[in-house]
Amino acid sequence: MEYLDFELPIKELEDQLNKCRLIGEESDIDVTETCQNIELKLRNTRKEIFKNLTAWQRVQLSRHPSRPYTLDFINALTQGTFMELHGDRNVKDDKAMVGGLGKIGDQSYMFIGQQKGYNTKTRQYRNFGMANPEGYRKALRLMKMAEKFGIPVLTLIDTPGAYPGLEAEERGQGEAIARNIFEMTRLKTPIISVVIGEGASGGALGIGVGDTVLMLENSWYSVISPENCSTILWRSWSYKEQAAEALKLIASDGKKLKVIDGIIKEPIGGAHADRQKTYKSVELAIKKAYADLKDLSISELVEKRMEKYSNMGVFKD
Repeated sequence: MEYLDFELPIKELEDQLNKCRLIGEESDIDVTETCQNIELKLRNTRKEIFKNLTAWQRVQLSRHPSRPYTLDFINALTQGTFMELHGDRNVKDDKAMVGGLGKIGDQSYMFIGQQKGYNTKTRQYRNFGMANPEGYRKALRLMKMAEKFGIPVLTLIDTPGAYPGLEAEERGQGEAIARNIFEMTRLKTPIISVVIGEGASGGALGIGVGDTVLMLENSWYSVISPENCSTILWRSWSYKEQAAEALKLIASDGKKLKVIDGIIKEPIGGAHADRQKTYKSVELAIKKAYADLKDLSISELVEKRMEKYSNMGVFKD
């Protein structure tokens, strides 16, 4: 189990609890009451810490190495019905962007999302969840396929950004993302987007134009990461915490600013603390979102989507 810096008081209490139980097992001393007191203190400490998280602490949780990734969510939601589809029919198959068909209950969805790696080897294989242009073109191909067969699109967003390398720019990274945003605004099928971890910059927007956009409680969604913002404004990474607060990148800020439509609660401790509970919460949120969209006509769906994004950033004095 890995702990973040603000979780160290929890680690200390868990270590105390393990030692207490060990003493009880290896001796005749009755430590039941002592263990119960530590358990109570542990529960209260955990609640207190996670009740008052700062924006930067939520960013840290969104990057927790034990946090479930896109394929974890897909496999849990589809219960073995997922069939992955590959390639953009132009360059190659981008491993950072995954997609395919699967069912949640009796309803089919076209799943699309960025996939990070679990260790050094898989992170390199998945390019740390940073898609190249062919990844976004693969995503668009799958969206168009879903449109053709009347299947709703479900995108799972978790990326530190689109890949910024020279070869990506040579193959038209900006154009690929812009094309996706343009096509998604008028796609003739429901689109549900869920930010499950990091939602950074155009890398997230390239699959993030949804009729309903949801965020997990400890995810973030912004034009830039706190570290990069700090580097640009203060010439140092040291101000990343202030940048995180100023960017208004957490779920509650996104809801208040009407950038997103809903927040999916996470278990105390984060999504990784109770994966099954997290999967169930996401599944229920997706089903509710689709129930609100499925009876709209194609023209109503597209019109409401266009209106939604046209109104963003509009203020009246």
